[in-house]
Amino acid sequence: MKLNRLISILSCLIIFFTLTSCEDFLDAENISNSNEQQQFDSTADTFTALIGVYNQVIGDDGYGQRLNLYYPQSADDFKTSGDFNCNDRRGLSTYGACTSNPDLNKPFLKLYSGIERANLVIKNIPLSPVYQTGSAADKKLMDRYLGEAYTLRAQFYYDLIKNWGDVPMQLVPSSDLETVYLPKTDRDVIYEQMIADLATASNLVPWRSEGAVGNTRITKAAEKGMRARIALARAGYSLRRDPRIMARGSNPQVYYKIAYDECKDIINKTGEHGLNSSFEAVFRALHDNTEDAAHEVIYAAGAFGGNAATDSKIGYYNGMRHDDASLWKSSGGINAIPVYFYEFGKYDLRRDLTVASMQINATNSAILSTGVLCTDGKFRKSWSNVTGTAQNLAIDWPMIRFSDILLMFAEADNEINGAPSADAINAVKLVRNRAYAGNLAQAGTIPTDKTGFFNYIVHERLLEFGGEGLRKYDLIRWNLLATKISETRQKLTDLLNGTGQYANVPSFLYYKISPYDKTKTAQAALEAINIYVPAGVNRADIYYTPSEATTPTGYTKLNWRAAMTATYISDPLKGYAQFFEANRKELFPIYDDIILSNYNLKQDYGY
Repeated sequence: MKLNRLISILSCLIIFFTLTSCEDFLDAENISNSNEQQQFDSTADTFTALIGVYNQVIGDDGYGQRLNLYYPQSADDFKTSGDFNCNDRRGLSTYGACTSNPDLNKPFLKLYSGIERANLVIKNIPLSPVYQTGSAADKKLMDRYLGEAYTLRAQFYYDLIKNWGDVPMQLVPSSDLETVYLPKTDRDVIYEQMIADLATASNLVPWRSEGAVGNTRITKAAEKGMRARIALARAGYSLRRDPRIMARGSNPQVYYKIAYDECKDIINKTGEHGLNSSFEAVFRALHDNTEDAAHEVIYAAGAFGGNAATDSKIGYYNGMRHDDASLWKSSGGINAIPVYFYEFGKYDLRRDLTVASMQINATNSAILSTGVLCTDGKFRKSWSNVTGTAQNLAIDWPMIRFSDILLMFAEADNEINGAPSADAINAVKLVRNRAYAGNLAQAGTIPTDKTGFFNYIVHERLLEFGGEGLRKYDLIRWNLLATKISETRQKLTDLLNGTGQYANVPSFLYYKISPYDKTKTAQAALEAINIYVPAGVNRADIYYTPSEATTPTGYTKLNWRAAMTATYISDPLKGYAQFFEANRKELFPIYDDIILSNYNLKQDYGY
């Protein structure tokens, strides 16, 4: 059966499945046999339909693996490990994916499935007898569900656009279309529709404190944060079809103002969301499905159920590596680009959490990682309650954090005013000062001119959101992806040669296998490893001091800078971003069979 017929048939059905969860709102009755009208004849049934929309967020084909762990690689923070293959995740990471790559298929279809489910909710809530003649309380609840559906649909379209550019826009259920063979719609048109829909949603969904919900449900702050993110994407650059260049849409200032207003609303709503005093605590909470004390995570993709459809491989596929024979097996399949470690100041508390320069060996002890095998460290299986070979860890994925709101606000403010206001500078200071808590004198100065402040934000977002799937898309909307890939290649070359800013980076580190205590902070766990510190050198300076010529007695020699090879930079199988081409590879191709299933679709963008 051709894909278009299968999609059409599935789209015309209400296919909301029975799912179980530790969270009450995900517990739902199986009503897949109900017809469309009956699905919305009560608030309870409508809620079940809404759950069907939420269920398209997570899982292997959503933010449980591919959308957040495969697609965002490689920018200038992390890359997928392993040798190039155009038909798997490594093809995605190196910008060399074939149009037959199966990792391109299911996320695309899953996002459209989410859109279909959202369209059914959006269409049918206003038609529901509960909505039309029910109590004021029931109507308010139905409005809330409607706002959530609008927001989720906007999220799905944003995910499609940032990965594939122009895509077909469908705003009604498939059964209401004259044809399912839709052509591509200009992404600016889709963005503007989503921005308008999110403005509608803002009047429908409650703030966190008003709705008595956790961060896996859409709240007013989540909606506003999503609207700000989409507005910045609309204001920024993207790869166009004809001519095939990176270009902005019209009137970017309009969209900077939207982003500014939405972020300011969230910031000014005191008591709803704030910065957690502990950067690490934000991510620790995600490992046990709790919320951090400050509610910094505004919206998270909730994982549950222990299966590929609804759970996540976060902490198993990515995160700090745990040996297969250890108490916690995890692959650590995403590696930090070696120079990323050196983008952080040595007193930046984010470094040792974001870049895991240690791993757990077969005896559950801590060892150092070589300079090319450090992993992303915000997720660590040993922080969860799961041991053994399990791959689904029920770790939620942070979609929007309050620190993102602060930095988006500052960016928009700078663009609107031609230089940062005091409020914009203070917003950045909040993020930076947390990173340098206890060492504020080492934090440096925030520029006050437009260009300098913009560049500061570019770098600050690199440090704050490493491994969270934002960096590649930030660079694209700033039209900096090609520039940063080129800069990173040069930095890798300098690291290889021990020149420039890497002249004093040690070729080797020397350490002793040390006990591992998972309750310690990432920084404390690293500091607990017995690393040889030469006389007269501070522990904080060992990554910036040339190494001893001989291995000290009792220590293991580890390749640090010496692990860097020319192969890492440009080898066809192992190189960093080796197939990137400006004005082409900013976007993925559409999977072959999807193109074949719709005669109105074509690849575009040079594929």
